[in-house]
Amino acid sequence: MSSLTKQRSVQQDFREKMDEDELLNCMRCGFCLPACPTYIETGKEYYSPRGRIALMKAVRDGMIDAYEEVEHTLNVCLGCRACEPVCPAGVKYGHLLEEARHIFEQHKARSLPVKAVRKTVFEGLFPHQSRMQAATSLVGFYQRSGLQKVARKIGFLKLFPKTMAEMEKILPDVPKKKEMKGRRRHFPPIGEKKATVAFFAGCLMDTLFLKTNENTIRLLQLAGCEVVVPENQGCCGALHGHSGEKEKAKELAKRNIEAFEQTDADHIVLNAGGCGGYLVDYDHLLKDEKDWRERAKRFKNKVKDMTEILVELEFHKNVPLHLPGQILTYQDSCHLRNVMGVHDAPRKLLQAIEGAAFVELDGADKCCGSAGIYNILQPEMANQILDHKMEKVKMTNACTIVTTNPGCLMQMKMGIERHGLSGTMRAVHIADLLMEASVEKGNMGLQ
Repeated sequence: MSSLTKQRSVQQDFREKMDEDELLNCMRCGFCLPACPTYIETGKEYYSPRGRIALMKAVRDGMIDAYEEVEHTLNVCLGCRACEPVCPAGVKYGHLLEEARHIFEQHKARSLPVKAVRKTVFEGLFPHQSRMQAATSLVGFYQRSGLQKVARKIGFLKLFPKTMAEMEKILPDVPKKKEMKGRRRHFPPIGEKKATVAFFAGCLMDTLFLKTNENTIRLLQLAGCEVVVPENQGCCGALHGHSGEKEKAKELAKRNIEAFEQTDADHIVLNAGGCGGYLVDYDHLLKDEKDWRERAKRFKNKVKDMTEILVELEFHKNVPLHLPGQILTYQDSCHLRNVMGVHDAPRKLLQAIEGAAFVELDGADKCCGSAGIYNILQPEMANQILDHKMEKVKMTNACTIVTTNPGCLMQMKMGIERHGLSGTMRAVHIADLLMEASVEKGNMGLQ
């Protein structure tokens, strides 16, 4: 395809697929600038939401043909959507970003190795939970067999990019394959039944972070929930949607909608803010498919983060929580806060823990730099954001950083390692911390 033909084709797709009203809704007021991490780090207009929207509009109007540069500015965006809550016009920047990335991906000429990797990841791995379990179990074997110790001792990890070597250090202890398979699908409430919830287990959460899922279910039981775990659910599709693989994301969305329609649950509950932010956008993702629009809306209206349902059912008032004296601080999950609108619930739960003092983190609403696989694809910017985040963390004097998303958890663990704080500080998912706090009062013995 000639460059001119490609230019016309991309422009045509932008005209047909990009929401012109949404592009024009941006008033260029600049309220988004102090909320945007990449603008804060660089001070460059084209790394701001309004700058990126201006570039999208320029492509649509045929005023620019430097598509590689435009795509680069879009890829440097974290997709944290912090610009949306502060936008007086209510521009859905996240929707524009994903559509633009999808268009560019459709017209991108990739090498055969890159195509093979993307096909393996997006089609061969994440949509199939059994394969996720197999892949994760290999990591577990690496950890338990002694290979990890040998690799570190001989300096084998130095052969890999620095970011990858750093991530290897903070991987959680991976469960055995048999622990991931053949698990229960129904869990009765402990005490009086207050609600029936369907649990969204996720892909990485139900493998790499299996213990966190188990603790989440346990907490829901303690709160009085009957918990069902639909068997045919799968990956939420966020990784695909954020990477320009829109059609594959749609397939995964439909699969999940069908799986949860089989339950008679009051709510669909999850414990990963990144997944939640994508689940509540299913109605937008499927807006052009008349057979799925209403089903997606019904699905969306049932989705709740675990912290929301725990607070609604007054878990923190009915279940004694206690930890040895320590300072806790909390790093918001961007999509939990900016897309799902959940801000107070996690803080209420942490403030209810006796023996612990909660200190608000300055800039907790700013992205930590994880953003899915952003810290792998854009390590320089991700680490720059993380280092500034850790300076704020140090000011709290906290020994425990609490998160509500696996990516944030890994990123904060990496920050602890990078800043030499592993002996005095830890990062933990809120479900694991609450279970730890409830164990202090002997609640683990309840069945």
